[in-house]
Amino acid sequence: MTSFSAVLRHGRGWLPLLGAAALLGNLTVLALPKVLGQAVDATVANHSVGTSVFDPGGWGLIACGLIVLGVVCDVVEVIAGTACVAGTAAWVRRGVVGRVLAAGPAGVRQFETGDLVSRVSSSAVDAARAGPATVTAVSAAVPPIGSLVLLVLISPWLGAAFLGGVLLVVAVLWLFARRTAEISLAYQETQGRIAAALTEALAGLRTIAAAGTAGREEQRVLRLLPELHARGLRTWQVLARSGAQAAVVGPLVLIAVLAVGGVQLVNRRITPGEYFAAAQYAVIGAGLGGLTSVLGQLARARAGITRVAEVSTAQPVAYGALSLPDGPGRLVFDDVSVRAGDELLLDRIDLDLPGGAAIAVVGPSGAGKSVLAAVAGRLQDPDSGQVRLDGVPLGALSHDALRTAVSCAFERPALVGSMVRDAVTVGSMRPEQLLASARATHVHEFVSRMPDGYDTPLAEAPLSGGEAQRLGLARAWAAERLLILDDATSSLDTATELQISQTLMTDRRRRTRLIITHRAATAARADLVVWLDHGHVRAVAHHKDLWPDPTYRKAFG
Repeated sequence: MTSFSAVLRHGRGWLPLLGAAALLGNLTVLALPKVLGQAVDATVANHSVGTSVFDPGGWGLIACGLIVLGVVCDVVEVIAGTACVAGTAAWVRRGVVGRVLAAGPAGVRQFETGDLVSRVSSSAVDAARAGPATVTAVSAAVPPIGSLVLLVLISPWLGAAFLGGVLLVVAVLWLFARRTAEISLAYQETQGRIAAALTEALAGLRTIAAAGTAGREEQRVLRLLPELHARGLRTWQVLARSGAQAAVVGPLVLIAVLAVGGVQLVNRRITPGEYFAAAQYAVIGAGLGGLTSVLGQLARARAGITRVAEVSTAQPVAYGALSLPDGPGRLVFDDVSVRAGDELLLDRIDLDLPGGAAIAVVGPSGAGKSVLAAVAGRLQDPDSGQVRLDGVPLGALSHDALRTAVSCAFERPALVGSMVRDAVTVGSMRPEQLLASARATHVHEFVSRMPDGYDTPLAEAPLSGGEAQRLGLARAWAAERLLILDDATSSLDTATELQISQTLMTDRRRRTRLIITHRAATAARADLVVWLDHGHVRAVAHHKDLWPDPTYRKAFG
């Protein structure tokens, strides 16, 4: 699970270097005023020049060396910080994407698609900044603490004046950190909701254009902008207020130290060089107010980790270790129920479907056909009951055994990969297997006409809805025991649908075929029909025996 400590642990390859560079840089900052003060005292005392490393010229060389060292430390900090954020962001993204894919559709149902994209993209980067921001925040304590110690060594009164001012700066920073954490999380959540609405609109762009509802969709997507603006404005108000407070408090530190130091100098209790050094240390303490940006980054990192961790709580699908015995593909639903909140989608389904048969599942919209298909393919586990394939519960099968035996094709297939070949290939499918699947589903007919055939970039392939469905069907065709089609031929033209239907019904491999359909002709060619109605099995029979029932005929529209 992604947590603040886990993010810090992952950055341990770069964080020690980052911390060392930050510490050395801060020590350089602390040493420089002391060296310059010594140079001032050496000049005032008229020490000879060039005869000793302790004359003004020698101290000047040391100061130049410290400045160069500080620049080198800054460069190392930038490089190490950037590399740490890049590597950690990649690690966070791999974890989130892996958890989403492992959890499956049911496991991440509570997240909108656009919101998930937002969490993987921007929230992951914010989370990855936790390590560098923490190192920067911790190392930032070194200059004021060191300044306090060195001022006390110069004069306890200088230390007391410095401490009073720095405590005010710390109070400002503490209040800023408290306010920013909650505001940053709310801002990121609103961004995620806007991303979710935009993703929905992009997915339905053709429908929006056809319906002429672009204006209404624009308002729907952008209606959250005022809320985002308000949260962003609130963030900047807090930052501006804290910056103003730090801008007021910071100079007070300098004024207090200069005033006390001036008295000490007049009374000859400190030297001019020590007074110069004290002024520089006061400036360092006053600069602590600039940490508001670092604390803001730390707050955004915590908010990003919170959003990423919410996805990490999605439970991955658990698989067993069993393999399937030899069998015809007999599919049994034993008292299966599926709920969505208070709604019962499938109610105590009992089915014993013969292996090797073509089984049509019909029913009106909302009858539970797609839910039945999802449970049969173990894309969703039932809330109660059990589904068995050739006597083995689906949950007891290993991942490889299940996905080798069972495949699904959908009404709107998501074609993944860079080339057409990738959209059809399953696992380590051999070229001859790919070609066999493509020919059986009549994919080869239109792919072979493309300029680069199966190597045509998927984004450039001119696919109709029916051709996309055929690619999805070809990808599922490799199933060895159970092939599930969830309205997967609905966009095909009549001639192609008839060809594929005949291929399905006369499957030479005699696999069990579970076909969700709204077409009476497909149900008529099936070996058996399961008639669903409002989550219940109304009948299991042959199409010709059910056809006289007017309610059954109404299921086909």
